Amino acid sequence: MTRWYFLQPDGASDEPQDALNGQTPLQAAHTPALDQLARRGSGIRLRTIPEGFPPGSDVGNLSLLGYDPNRYFTGRSPIEAAAMGIELGSGDVAFRCNLVTISEQDGARSMVDFSAGHIATVEAHELIDALNEALPDVSFYPGVSYRHIVVAQVPVEDLRTTPPHDIQGQRIDDWLPSGAAASWCRDVMERAHAVLADHPVNQRRTAEGKLPATDIWLWGQGGATRLMAFRERHGWSGAMITAVDLLRGLGVLSGMRVIEVEGATGFVDTNYAGKARAAIESDEDFVFVHLEAPDESSHMGSLKHKLESIERFDAEILAPIAEVAEAEGAGIIVAPDHPTLLRTRTHALADVPCVVWNPRKPGDGAEGFDERLLSRNERINGWELLDVVRERYSAD
Repeated sequence: MTRWYFLQPDGASDEPQDALNGQTPLQAAHTPALDQLARRGSGIRLRTIPEGFPPGSDVGNLSLLGYDPNRYFTGRSPIEAAAMGIELGSGDVAFRCNLVTISEQDGARSMVDFSAGHIATVEAHELIDALNEALPDVSFYPGVSYRHIVVAQVPVEDLRTTPPHDIQGQRIDDWLPSGAAASWCRDVMERAHAVLADHPVNQRRTAEGKLPATDIWLWGQGGATRLMAFRERHGWSGAMITAVDLLRGLGVLSGMRVIEVEGATGFVDTNYAGKARAAIESDEDFVFVHLEAPDESSHMGSLKHKLESIERFDAEILAPIAEVAEAEGAGIIVAPDHPTLLRTRTHALADVPCVVWNPRKPGDGAEGFDERLLSRNERINGWELLDVVRERYSAD
């Protein structure tokens, strides 16, 4: 049986950039390992987001792991809640709770930063503790950096919320929660603002020239998610390597072994080599290695960071894994979950490039790993990709 490494550079796909003479970041970045993999493997045009779904990492990664979002998706936050060991009971609804920076000028409030300057986890936990104390009727659960969870029992069937990374630089009035539970959400957000306004953590951050966490932003709501076990779905044992709760949650819900890597931050400074080493040392049939940095770089609008994260993915994750895979006869899949555009600083609803390589199977000689793969005539649904890999690209 072929062992598989699935390497996922989150949000790496993008548009041509004027600053790169009309090339995309994937085309312009120095990626010899990716390009060699494309030349030796098989290129695929991959549709990760089904019709009617927003182009989020929740839907995209659920799809890449072989689960049809039409059947399994209930919301982003229940997945993250599972990663944090939060058990949702009947009627419980989880919300993602971002710590954000919102400015106010002439009565207008605008989203400055969806991550409160990528606030440190230890500072974030102080703020979440303060919110739990000041708002005893609301259950806050601390996560990593700006990413946290709120659990409540409220009707959310028609509740509409917006990811804060989609509205950076925009006035928030038109994007506040709407629907049956909107008044509850807005009340919690307003009371949290009062708690955070003069908190010592924010006073210290402001004095140090950092963005304060002025507010919380509730979004991504949903009830409990239930997934078929990964082994039952694919016939493989599985492992998940990631720095973010969303992917940990998918690992937990699907029964994969979640491998923690010291120094994995979910940002451009993450421990790339440690992720590769953990993947190589794992003994599962399938190991999924997730890199958040390209996505975060696009949300920040940083071309420099996006190029750096792609190049380090190539040199420090793919290259060592490819060397080992060749020696042991293992296969490699590379695909992002969705494009994340530097121009808009958010996700885009579009297909992504994918390469599947098995050293014991002939490839089709693509020019490189970039958006040129989207010209392929064959288009595969993300949730069917691993079925195609088993049937077409595995070899014994």
